[in-house]
Amino acid sequence: MNKTPFLCSVLLLCISLPSAGQDLNDLIRKEANISVPASEQMYRELHQNPELSLQEFKTAEKMAVALEKMGFEVTGGVGGNGVVGVFRNGTGPVVMLRTDMDALPVREATGVSWASTVTVTDDHGLVTPVMHACGHDLHMTVWHGTLSTLVALRSRWKGTIIAVAQPAEEVSGGSDQMIKDGLYSRFPKPDYALCYHVSPDLPAGTTGYLAGPIFAGVNSADMKVYGIGGHGAMPHKTIDPIVLSAKIILDYQTIVSREINPVSPAVITVGSIHGGTKHNIIPEEVEMKLTLRFFSEDVYRQIREAVVRIANGHAMAAGLPQEKWPVISFGKDFTPPVDNDPGLVSRAAASMEKAIGKENVLRVDPSTVAEDFGKYGRTEEKVKIALFWLGGANRDKYDRSIAEGTMLPALHSSTFLPDFVPAYTTGVTAMSMAVIDLFNSK
Repeated sequence: MNKTPFLCSVLLLCISLPSAGQDLNDLIRKEANISVPASEQMYRELHQNPELSLQEFKTAEKMAVALEKMGFEVTGGVGGNGVVGVFRNGTGPVVMLRTDMDALPVREATGVSWASTVTVTDDHGLVTPVMHACGHDLHMTVWHGTLSTLVALRSRWKGTIIAVAQPAEEVSGGSDQMIKDGLYSRFPKPDYALCYHVSPDLPAGTTGYLAGPIFAGVNSADMKVYGIGGHGAMPHKTIDPIVLSAKIILDYQTIVSREINPVSPAVITVGSIHGGTKHNIIPEEVEMKLTLRFFSEDVYRQIREAVVRIANGHAMAAGLPQEKWPVISFGKDFTPPVDNDPGLVSRAAASMEKAIGKENVLRVDPSTVAEDFGKYGRTEEKVKIALFWLGGANRDKYDRSIAEGTMLPALHSSTFLPDFVPAYTTGVTAMSMAVIDLFNSK
């Protein structure tokens, strides 16, 4: 038998696979750093070509192709534009890594040469600019870099990766659509689900963690406040719904300050109010749009009850008959809080400390922003979830903002732009270590 081909194959295998004696931290950092040039190109291409929620057709195709090149079994069209990749590597835990893909109707003002100039026609026929103003382009790139690292180091772990590229996060529907389309039945059910969200308030090179609710739940409410219209010169013959709305809005501010336990955070925002057509006409009705933010369902129920009670009370006090009391409709697809599993957070944060240093893994306060990742943990399958912040602020700008008391560009801002290289390498290094440790845990 000719042994030369066999010896060559063994030699190639030894070269391609890391030695068991090599330090895992070094291997992960090496993979993250090697991938920077190609990943930065991917990031800029994604940034220049954003797509709105439910329109992520080309973005989903890019994610599917990227997964196929890494050896994943890929299924597209899950829950709309969702993509699911499965990578099996022996017997072990099943870990889901999720990224979101959609962008926002924002006109970019970062000034970089690779800024988005995309415009689209929305559902109302209006031309709107589009921008990745919430960092989903960074999320996708870090997700891809982490998956690539895990595949390259597959000799160091056993288990199954479920890679999820989710549509429609910004409209809070994508996760629900993927779950309803069989995410947990058509594919291996995950033991753990992890993701990042970039933070404009943490410096690049860090991650942030919190056990329990890290992001708030949110729901919308649409309200019609009725009155009796008439001439502006004869207000005594009317019941003015604009004045009535003003009283309701002011009293809504007391729900949080006087009705809810001070240690239970909540936010009530009246984001839109429209009424009337002319200077001297008292209108028949006013329309208002609200958002309600909360960290527990008990608080949510308390807010809903108070919103209805206060509106009806003012209408009754104004002398309106019950059939003309305000009509309030609450959103049906509310977003629950992102409730991080404490045990999973503890384990993953410890792994991240090992990978990037304890000083760079920061305990954070809860945030009242919303994210539909929380829905993955609220199914009957009881999947343990953990969302981590990924620092995105340029370190020099961050330090200057602290020293001078200035604000950095926020999420959804036209000037929001993460510091790519340190955010990317930190995100890939920290998450890769966390996932490998989960795979290797008993």
